[in-house]
Amino acid sequence: MTVQPHTVFDFTPSSDMHAWYILDDGVMGGRSQGNMALNEQGHGRFYGHVSLENNGGFSSVHYTTQSFPVHQATTAVLRIKGDGSSYQFRVKENKSDYHSYTLTFPTTGAWETIEIPLNSMSPTFRGRTLDMPNFEADSFQEIAFFIANKRAEDFELLIDSIALK
Repeated sequence: MTVQPHTVFDFTPSSDMHAWYILDDGVMGGRSQGNMALNEQGHGRFYGHVSLENNGGFSSVHYTTQSFPVHQATTAVLRIKGDGSSYQFRVKENKSDYHSYTLTFPTTGAWETIEIPLNSMSPTFRGRTLDMPNFEADSFQEIAFFIANKRAEDFELLIDSIALK
């Protein structure tokens, strides 16, 4: 049985960006600076600078929703254009959970479709893998993109769409 893709978020020039927010290492004293906006083509643009000053080193952009059903989907499908850096895709079953389910993926600098098996996303908290099962929930309330490559760097990740299949 083929599962039809379910759109989580499809960026367009008129996308409502109110549910997207930035969380940088400033919460711990760091100096990284991330931003999220729509570019002229209507793609989500997560961009900025990761700084290692003051024990910093990460930037992230989060999207929250009431509860997005997974249905019978097994894979997150990301249509993105990165800058050659690696990023994490993160999912939280409940937005109040302290941990996220994560998977790191490289980018090539070209538009590409990244497919992430949901059951390959491992539970992490502050960079440490937790002794818990991988993602197996029936829904989630938050997704995020995260950059933390242990180096100071400018970054840009264009996002066209996020779906489940």
